[in-house]
Amino acid sequence: MADPQVISDDSSEEAEEDEEEARRIREGFIVDEDEDEEEDDDEARHRRRKRRKRRHRRRDDEEALEEDDLELLEENTGTSFRNRLTRLRRGPEGGSPPAPSTSKRKPVVESSEDDLDDEDLPQVQDIQRIWDDERAGGGRDDEEDMDDFIDYEDEDEGAGAMDEQEREERRRERKKRERERRRAIGSRPELAGIDDMAWDEIHGVFGDGHDYDWALVGDDEMDFEEERLKPEMRYQDVFEPSEIRARMLTEDDDLIRAQDIPERMQLATSSLSQSSTLSLHQNLTEADLDDAAMWVTVRLSPRKTRDFFSPEGPYNMYREPLVMAVTYALRFLFVQEFEVPYIWTHKRDYISYFNPQEMRTRVQLISLAELWRIYALGQKYRSLAQRRNALALSYARLNVEDEYFEQTIRPKIDSVEVVTDATEWLTMRYKLKKQDAFDFQFHDDDDQAETRKRKAPSRISAYEVAKKSIVSKLADGFGIKPHEVVYNFVAQENAHFVDDQELNPVAFAEQFTDPDAIVAQPAEEVLRRARMILATELGKDPLLRQAMRDLFKTDALISVLPTERGMTKIDEHHPYFNFKYLHHKSITQMMDTPQFLHILAAEAELLVTVSTFLTNEAKSKFERRLNDAFASDSYSDTARAWNEERSRVVQEALEQHLIPVGVKWAREWLREEVEDTLAAHCGNVLRERIDVAPYITPEMKPGDTASVLAVSWGKGDPQKDAITLVFLDEAGRLREHTKIDNLVDRDYLDEFTDLLKRRRPDVIVLGGLSMATTKLSSKVRALIKGEPSNSDPTANGADGWGVSEAPKEANEQAFNIPVMYVRDEVARMYQHSKRAAEEFSALSPVAKYCVGLARYVQSPLNEYSALGHDITAIPLEDEDQHLIPKEKLLSALERTLVDVTNKVGVDINRAVNDSYYQHLLPFVCGLGPRKAQVLVKKISAMGGNLINRDQFIKSSLLTTKIFLNAAGFLRISRDPEVKLSKNRHADDDVQDPLDDTRIHPEDYELARKMATDALELDEEDIHDEHPSHVVSVIMQDVDNEKKLNELNLDEFAVSMYEANEDRKRHTLNVIREELLKPFSEQRAPFPSLGPWDVLTMLSGETPRTLRMGLIVSIMVVRLEQTLVHIRLDSGIEGVIDIGYLTEEGNMAPKDVVKKGQTIPGVIVDVKLDLPADQFFVKVSVRQSDLRAGDGLFRSVKRDDQWNLPQFERDSEMQARKKRAEIDRTRRVVKHPNFHNFNATQAENYLDKQQRGDVVIRPSSKGVDHLAVTWKVDDKLYQHIDVTEINTGQGGNLLIVDEKHQYADLDELIVNHVQATARKVEELMAHEKFKHGSEDELHLFLKNFVAANPAKSIYGFTLNRRKPGHFNLCFLANKNSTVQTWPVRVMPESYCLFDAAVAGVPELCDAFKVR
Repeated sequence: MADPQVISDDSSEEAEEDEEEARRIREGFIVDEDEDEEEDDDEARHRRRKRRKRRHRRRDDEEALEEDDLELLEENTGTSFRNRLTRLRRGPEGGSPPAPSTSKRKPVVESSEDDLDDEDLPQVQDIQRIWDDERAGGGRDDEEDMDDFIDYEDEDEGAGAMDEQEREERRRERKKRERERRRAIGSRPELAGIDDMAWDEIHGVFGDGHDYDWALVGDDEMDFEEERLKPEMRYQDVFEPSEIRARMLTEDDDLIRAQDIPERMQLATSSLSQSSTLSLHQNLTEADLDDAAMWVTVRLSPRKTRDFFSPEGPYNMYREPLVMAVTYALRFLFVQEFEVPYIWTHKRDYISYFNPQEMRTRVQLISLAELWRIYALGQKYRSLAQRRNALALSYARLNVEDEYFEQTIRPKIDSVEVVTDATEWLTMRYKLKKQDAFDFQFHDDDDQAETRKRKAPSRISAYEVAKKSIVSKLADGFGIKPHEVVYNFVAQENAHFVDDQELNPVAFAEQFTDPDAIVAQPAEEVLRRARMILATELGKDPLLRQAMRDLFKTDALISVLPTERGMTKIDEHHPYFNFKYLHHKSITQMMDTPQFLHILAAEAELLVTVSTFLTNEAKSKFERRLNDAFASDSYSDTARAWNEERSRVVQEALEQHLIPVGVKWAREWLREEVEDTLAAHCGNVLRERIDVAPYITPEMKPGDTASVLAVSWGKGDPQKDAITLVFLDEAGRLREHTKIDNLVDRDYLDEFTDLLKRRRPDVIVLGGLSMATTKLSSKVRALIKGEPSNSDPTANGADGWGVSEAPKEANEQAFNIPVMYVRDEVARMYQHSKRAAEEFSALSPVAKYCVGLARYVQSPLNEYSALGHDITAIPLEDEDQHLIPKEKLLSALERTLVDVTNKVGVDINRAVNDSYYQHLLPFVCGLGPRKAQVLVKKISAMGGNLINRDQFIKSSLLTTKIFLNAAGFLRISRDPEVKLSKNRHADDDVQDPLDDTRIHPEDYELARKMATDALELDEEDIHDEHPSHVVSVIMQDVDNEKKLNELNLDEFAVSMYEANEDRKRHTLNVIREELLKPFSEQRAPFPSLGPWDVLTMLSGETPRTLRMGLIVSIMVVRLEQTLVHIRLDSGIEGVIDIGYLTEEGNMAPKDVVKKGQTIPGVIVDVKLDLPADQFFVKVSVRQSDLRAGDGLFRSVKRDDQWNLPQFERDSEMQARKKRAEIDRTRRVVKHPNFHNFNATQAENYLDKQQRGDVVIRPSSKGVDHLAVTWKVDDKLYQHIDVTEINTGQGGNLLIVDEKHQYADLDELIVNHVQATARKVEELMAHEKFKHGSEDELHLFLKNFVAANPAKSIYGFTLNRRKPGHFNLCFLANKNSTVQTWPVRVMPESYCLFDAAVAGVPELCDAFKVR
């Protein structure tokens, strides 16, 4: 037998490859080298799956060829199948897969690994023809290659003794015979040793090779189907929903981008909000405008209503023009979908008084703030209209005709609350009919049997029960229907009269009592239920409810009282103290202050209770009117009795229904109004900060941008913080950034001055995080002015500058550069923001802070706009801003940003190429974050630059409505060197001077006409020129102002109105101004900060926290002969004059205070000198000044409406409690059993003592009481209240339970406590006493009676709910329940109910007798 390790092949390889390599090859670690390395992943996965399946089939085939199968094959074919595979080698590179030399080796070859790796493997149909190929001998041309792939061991036993040469010769001979046999098989298959009979037998045993085709086909089809049905990968499958929302990639965002509607009009909330949602509203139509205009006009403001609609109002004659102006505004906003800035800028003539006969009379009917108010009210009206339509549909589905609803209620539905009330009223009135219609809808057809029904509520109100009973007939007997009463009330005259009954109410009600009822109801009860029906129907009437709401709106009062917790927590220094005892304050007085929001916040903290109610006069008047509408005019006794019943109905309707509805509504309405007012105030504060022009020097022109050097010392720590300098050029680019340690050393001074010489900044701005910034400011100012560069005369090592050794010589050069402080609230946020990290990742936080300062100077609007939703973190109203809901505050601030951005305009080309300036683009009229984003992408794809505004439409950059909204505010700056083409039609890629103005494209022809007239040209003169050529000429004309002012714009406006009814008077003024100064600066100059602004920025102190009379903590910094230098916790420095140091005023400071000492001091004066950078306080530390305290200065002012009597009562009660607490804790009784314990401490002390032990302690009831605690049993203690009475004879009397009197504590312990304890012990020793709980005794009694049915049983146990008492429990028989009687233990007896007995046997006898 040959050695199995000796492997021979035709290439004479050495046997260096071991079994491990063969195994790796078999497992597929080595693949064909000619396999395409660039095939894609899907194809590779597909081949790997097929390879695994084939490998699996190969293993199955190999396992199937067991010993018996091989013997059967040998018998039928005469051929040996016992050759075994001994080695796998890589096949030849390239070429088709090799085939075996004979058919008997076919199964081995088909499952070889190299074949599976080859891309040219035959597919399923080739495999199905495998047997046919064998017979035909096809595909055998390359079979020789198999000799290089698989070697078989020779069957010769002597083969192992051959040398290498003999084996080589034998192998060649065998290959030669194999080739000859193959050629023979190709012509005559039977020569292969397998005849037709043998083939049939093989097919019968093994099949024809097609038995598992179904599995192969299924696998391939499955793979194909799997690939085909595999869903397409979307970004929703990869990213988190929050990330998708943040990047504005949701389906709603796509819809907002696509719709031709201004983005802010598509949102239900502010576009700045992170949770902004799509609004699903329906727009108003022309048919809605008249009703909407009247609804909106009367709600604009009380002042507007008073001025225009009251007969004595100053603008009463303009009432109709005002309504018309509101109509135009609503049409522009909700029909044509123009945003507020567009209307305010381009359609102002439609919201102003416009009379062609009175062109000189100009009255601004609607302001910008009122235009935003109209927009908000229009949104509310739109919601109201939708709800009214839904109510109409619900009413139609009821399929009823209700004259009262149609004629009276429906015309007066003017608020969402009335819609809700009307819906509730219809539900109440037609509930049964509504249910029937509901049932009919779902059960009239078998096809709908499977429709899922909602479960109706099972709760039925008392009203519904009474309404279905005979009591409803009694309610009808009141002589008038509830809706007729309401009609009389609303009309203020009795159009419906009462039908009087002949019987009095009680006698009439007796007719409706049900004698067959299980519980007979008296007539009074039936009458009460009838009143309840009428009161409910009156209380749910929409018109009555609306009348009550109107009453609360004008006559409601609000009172506040503290809770138990609030009494102690809200002291005189608490901000809530202002309204702690608010009393009967009118709701109208709370509209313009944030006080009510603070009240609601205090209520949420459970510190106060708020009550809202009507004045007695208003309530009485309303009740009287309702009674008059309900009462009978007759004077008989019966009529009076019925009127009394009706009066009770009115009172019940008010108390149970109408007033609660009014209270609930008034709270919400007032909260909404105050929130709106406060949000509008924050918007106005923001407007003051951003509606300002960038800083310019006197030498610069408006519109120019200054280059800025920002300087900051950070927190001002000389050991840690360096001075940071950041320079931004005119374009806002960071040009230089450096740090210097101080401004004292010559090297650092030279570096600073060198920077000033090189960069020549237009302005130097300062900011910092501590008061040390003032030292930096004074040093910088001195250097700029060229003053001597010595250190501050008061400088020392503590102030960070060190002692200068430089000579006091003047600087070589002074600089004319202004130095100023600027607001740093945005810079403080920017230095730690993600935006700063992305823009300037290499800068330190202080350097980023300086960038924020410089940017603020260059454009306050841009810097605030870049904050996004973080703008709510800016403190605009320190104490009240947190009370405004964030969404409401965002909306108010966004409106301010939109107003100012459109007032200034946005250079679209700069916005596309400057990511920082791009933050302004979303606030352009018509745009928003999503539309601005897609606009920038489109323009960038075009090359990033627009030539004229026409490209917005021609290049499909903006849809029609968005273009109309935005065009006038998107400026395209002109290149002055480019001249206009003379071809009138070649304007596609030509600049238009009007594109760099605020003039809207729809008014371009008007502007060209004005320019032509001003230049006194004819159409023929400019026929071949560009249409805007005349505009360029008039803009460059030196006398353009004179020529344009000579135009009669009033006459021009009148002619336009008469021709086309176009109102363009204001537009003509805008055009004239733009032709003179395109996009001129309309904002106020950049403001400088005041002393308090700077002090608050650097220290956090405000006029409220730093004022005369306040006591503050101060630290002694430095001592002089007559002066003490101090510093406050906030960093503000100050002094103590020697006169304020002691009462005598002549002691040396070193004898009174020490350096580094912290002491309290009273602020005497606050000195602020901004130009000199001096901020300091004068302080007194005299004891006489400190002794008075600062409570008077720190206490919160009370509201004018103050409940003084209640305040005094509660104060006295609190004082009494405090005194009692002090007295109780201080009281000491000389007795060995006395301990200063409370109840819990006493119980813990007695826990380890014996039964009957006593603790005497102070009582919480006052100084004339003592508490005695004694141990009854384990975990059971009795607390006895002892009252001390002074007998007036020098002694005290101790009284317990008002019955037992003792002369001293020892007598009380012996004769009361110990006597009681003996009685307890005696009863506990009785055979009838059972230890354990009462439940255990009950169980014992039940078990005993169950075992002895003829007997009864009783027993005693301790009452653990009442220490010192027992429970006597007994069970009379097995059918009864356990009864429990109390037994009280007295020092001398036991008490069973009221019977006192001396001992336990007597107690048992007393029980048996009872």
